Amino acid sequence: MPALSKDYRVLTLDLPGHGKSGAPKDGKLSMNLFARAVESVRGEANADRVVLVGHSMGTPVIVQYARLFPGHVSAMVFVDGIATTPYMGPLTWLPGKLVAFRVAREHMIRGMFSSSTTPEMRNHILSMMMGAPAATAVGAMNATFDRAIRKDDVLTQPVLGLYADRSRFGNRAYLTTHFPNLEYVEIVGTGHFLMLEKPAEFNRLLLGFLGKQTY
Repeated sequence: MPALSKDYRVLTLDLPGHGKSGAPKDGKLSMNLFARAVESVRGEANADRVVLVGHSMGTPVIVQYARLFPGHVSAMVFVDGIATTPYMGPLTWLPGKLVAFRVAREHMIRGMFSSSTTPEMRNHILSMMMGAPAATAVGAMNATFDRAIRKDDVLTQPVLGLYADRSRFGNRAYLTTHFPNLEYVEIVGTGHFLMLEKPAEFNRLLLGFLGKQTY
């Protein structure tokens, strides 16, 4: 944010159920809900056209936003983003399985680290991600793997894909088919948290992309 804020207006938000944002009354999280939350922030900020940046699950969020509100999207940036995933069916979570689920969450997060993820980064990421309530973690996973957001559409906005080294999410065949104005880059020696692991290179690539856009 400090690097971008020198030349651009930067807005960030906690999605529903995350951080300081409350969860919906019915507890149900979805990509449509997340996209509408982004739209609420955009409208409140009076920002007519925006470049959306989404890391990991944030990528399907901004893609769904671009489907629903295409007139407000100048470009998108996928940061090791989950652009396509197999349908896994709804996850179920019972209070009695809380301990096992917590262990599974931590194992999943640790699997995203690389040799470039320092111990300090690992502790910070684990503290931040494990701080989310279990209901939010389950709801967000269900939203991410929801069959309803698996579209065969083509979005023509400019897209920068910044992906981890040999990323398991970097399905280039899918990305280039569905996002024909894609620029794809893998940052060598990084894992899922590439923006923390190699911030100077990440910022350089992001700023270069932003400088080519029209607003």
